[in-house]
Amino acid sequence: MEKTTAFISNGLSIEGQLAQGDHPKAVVITHPHPLYGGNMHNNVVDAVSRTYQKMGCTTLRFNFRGVGGSQGNYDDGVGEQEDVRAAVAYLANSGFRQIDLAGYSFGAWVNALAVCDGLKIDHMIMVSPPVAFIDFKSIANLSSLKLVVTGDRDDIAPAGMVEKLYPAWNPTAKFEVIPGADHFYGGYTNQLEAVLANFLSSAQRSS
Repeated sequence: MEKTTAFISNGLSIEGQLAQGDHPKAVVITHPHPLYGGNMHNNVVDAVSRTYQKMGCTTLRFNFRGVGGSQGNYDDGVGEQEDVRAAVAYLANSGFRQIDLAGYSFGAWVNALAVCDGLKIDHMIMVSPPVAFIDFKSIANLSSLKLVVTGDRDDIAPAGMVEKLYPAWNPTAKFEVIPGADHFYGGYTNQLEAVLANFLSSAQRSS
């Protein structure tokens, strides 16, 4: 069961939804672009949260600065990286030592920037990284990146572009393409959850 929570990022109060699990792993989940209606209640963010919760993991999704009840203003991915760091710190200060980072669209890009800048996390998942919309050239050497997912009808994260780019991020990451899904996963969140659940089950078995 999720409960409303808040944490501080550079003096700003950031609102989130926290669901406590019984597994030692926790995850921070980030949402799509704030200027295009993205928030923590997005259907894909919901799907990622649900999948982790079914595995018994603690989940923290939150609204980036300037979205919903979070203070501040949109900051072109710069301040949003601080929000990600603050969310990870919030979970670490709650006693979690295994913290994943999962992001959808804009959230995947912000997460990658934060990790490139030194943020330490356990595993990272990218859902539909928006490579046709945002420049990913500065993203490289993401040893924590374990899974990249997109749809074969996604024109913002085209499968062909993602397939060419992700080896620079981490050539050992698993790459999955969901047939029929576009960038918004309407009618395909069940398939997305199945891909995520399969990955998480494999990761738990190998840990």
